[in-house]
Formats: sequence, C-alpha cells, structure tokens
Amino acid sequence: MSFQNKYEVLKSYVDEELNKLKHIHSDNPKLYEPLSYMIELGGKRLRPVLTLLSCEAFGGRAEHAIHPALGLEVFHNFSLIHDDIMDNAPTRRGKPTVHEKWGVNMGILSGDLLLIKSYELISVVHPAVLAKVFKIFNQTAIMVCEGQQKDMDFEKRELVDEEEYLRMILLKTGVLLGAALQIGALAGGASDADAKSMYEFGCEIGVAFQIKDDWLDTFGEEEKVGKRIGGDIVEGKKTMLMIKAKELANELQSQKIYKLYSNGATEEQRITGVLEVYDELKIRDICKAEIYKHYQVALLKLDSVSMTPEFKSYFRSFAEYLIERDF
Repeated sequence: MSFQNKYEVLKSYVDEELNKLKHIHSDNPKLYEPLSYMIELGGKRLRPVLTLLSCEAFGGRAEHAIHPALGLEVFHNFSLIHDDIMDNAPTRRGKPTVHEKWGVNMGILSGDLLLIKSYELISVVHPAVLAKVFKIFNQTAIMVCEGQQKDMDFEKRELVDEEEYLRMILLKTGVLLGAALQIGALAGGASDADAKSMYEFGCEIGVAFQIKDDWLDTFGEEEKVGKRIGGDIVEGKKTMLMIKAKELANELQSQKIYKLYSNGATEEQRITGVLEVYDELKIRDICKAEIYKHYQVALLKLDSVSMTPEFKSYFRSFAEYLIERDF
C-alpha cells in the first residue's frame, strides 16, 4: 500500500471517530456547537494519523491508539481557537473563526471544553503505558503554551534571532507532532528508546513544517493555502523569512524595511516592498534550504529506529510530503 493510501485509510478512521464526538448529549447544546464546527472545518489530521501510524509501526493496531489520537487532535483544535482569539484572526481554513462566529467569551469557554475533552480521551489507553502517556501529554501541553507566549512576546520586540525563533516553533508546533509519534509508539509496544527517537523525528519535522508554513504564507497560492497571502508581512511577524532578511540586509535594505513599518505604508505597499527585499536577498531559496536541513536531521532520527522497511518508507514519505506541500 502506498503512503497516500495508508494516510487516507487512517484519516478516514480518525474522521469517523471524530464525528462521533459531535453527538454529545447535553442540556446546553450551544456550548458544544463550536466543537462540532471545528470538527467540520476538517484539516489534514496529521497528529492523529501519525499517532495511529506510529502505533502500527511497532506492532499495535490502530484501535489501540485511537483515543489518544483523538485527544491530540482535540487539544490541537483547542489551541487553534485560543490562538485565533489572541491573534484576532478572522478566518481559519477559509471560514470564520470560532470567536468571530460566537464571540470571544464563547470562544474561550469552548476552547476550555476542548482542553478538558482532550484529557478525557488521552486517558483511554492501556494501563501499562497510561502514566507515560499522561506525562508526555502534560509536558507537551505546557510547552505548546510556552511557545505561544514566546510568539506573542516576539510581536513586541524589534529583533528576534534565529535560535530564539527555532525554539519558539519547536515548542509551538514541533513538540505536538513529536508527542503524537511518541504516544502512538508506546501504545503499539515500542521501547522507550524507539519511542523517544520517534519523538525527536516528529519535532524536527514539525520545525520544518512550520518554516514551510511561513514560506507558504508569503510565496504560496491563496486558493491552495486557504488564507490571504502576505499576512505575516502585513503584521510584521518575526518569521524565519523576516529574520533571515534582517540578518542579511545591507543598510539600504534595512532602511527600506524599517520605513515600511514606521511610515504608515498601506498593507499592499508593505507586501510589495518586503517581497522586493526578499527577492534581492534570495530569501525564498534560503528558507527552502533551512526546511531541507531539518528534514535531513529528522531522517537521521528515523534511521535509528527499529521498524520494518515498509513503515520507515511511510514515515519518509510523510516527511517528504510536509516539506514539498503547496498548501
């Protein structure tokens, strides 16, 4: 079976089980509407699919890891709802965000509900690995919050260096992918060493994934990406692209960037002006090289794991898909 077919089979299983969560009986159905809405928005389901795939890679069956897989996806959606509130984002996957649709208070409350639900789901795992899984999940949840805080702090700072940025995206994005793989591996019977290597593989791929997201925000196609291109430029976000540009810019280019953010330039002027600097500095190719560097480190981590060639090929294909995707 090809990786694409395997991915679709597992994704269908995840979507089927997620849909069951939409039918929670309650005397306050309004509270659960955002949960159903987030599930219906869809998505790649990367984290739960990776959990199931990792479980199978070490001899388990997908159903052994389906509840923690759902828990990780529900937690991911909780973080998206709260991130959107903090970022004042109007859309998510081309649709209104939860707080835009129901208001900020309901967005906060429904996000809290998803967080609690994620813990309920995570706990449905074999007792032999429950303590390990809970510890990983708790540590990961804390790190994701730390990553979001760093991201917000960066908005108030003029300069952020590459090392700080990489740490932030590791916390905000990488550790959750890593946790999905580690939890799935443990549920499937992996040794602690192999499960840890899968975590490290996921973290590196997560970093590459986030840099690719930054890249797509600037160089992608709006119809495929599902959001306005250039949003990070307009907001002056400290992405890998902007960090590299400020690091490599000459005095004239630095002044140009500074003026675009201090002299009342329109959004279109900012996008056009920053893109001109990016083109002059070859930022498009520099960031592609950075993505590939983390991809290569991830593959080294994967090579150290004991699993069948078939499953190694699945994870290699997954890693390649993440860095080559155009949406």
